[in-house]
Amino acid sequence: MTVYAISTDLIDGSKLRGAIDGLRVVRPGDDLDSAEVVLVDLGLPGALEAAIASGGRVIAYGSHVDEAVLDAASAAGADAMPRSVFFRRLRDGTLLG
Repeated sequence: MTVYAISTDLIDGSKLRGAIDGLRVVRPGDDLDSAEVVLVDLGLPGALEAAIASGGRVIAYGSHVDEAVLDAASAAGADAMPRSVFFRRLRDGTLLG
């Protein structure tokens, strides 16, 4: 499975790389060609749109207080969740399941 993560946060990138073999961390605007799954930080302008345009499954995370942003990501077709849930599922190995 080809998994990309759109993130500029070094700590998030480190956690993601440690949990998902072969993960490619990219920045907004980078090529997402062949992505089957795109993990996206909703705090990055334009990142959700790029992830959705990839045609792959999109799993998005953002601040729990930004309910409108999470709702909009869900409406756009992403599996959207608060950061705490995203990283708990990442640790538990249930994020991509």
